[in-house]
Amino acid sequence: PLGVFEFDQFAEGTKTLAQAIADSDGFSIAGGGDTLAAVDKYNIADKVSYISTGGGAFLEFLEGKALPAVTVLATRNG
Repeated sequence: PLGVFEFDQFAEGTKTLAQAIADSDGFSIAGGGDTLAAVDKYNIADKVSYISTGGGAFLEFLEGKALPAVTVLATRNG
């Protein structure tokens, strides 16, 4: 989200970005508590390609950080 979208007077940036994502033909991913709240507020869930409920772990994975469970699985696979 961009700004304090919970207050309408500060929500225009987040609303505009949400609409742009909804209108895009590209693959879209949403995750993290505030982002999912914005997706819900602007009713675009059906236009987002993938919605993660993994919270902070999802965001850390996108950042390229090592996640303990993924690390264990990777070492077991060879």
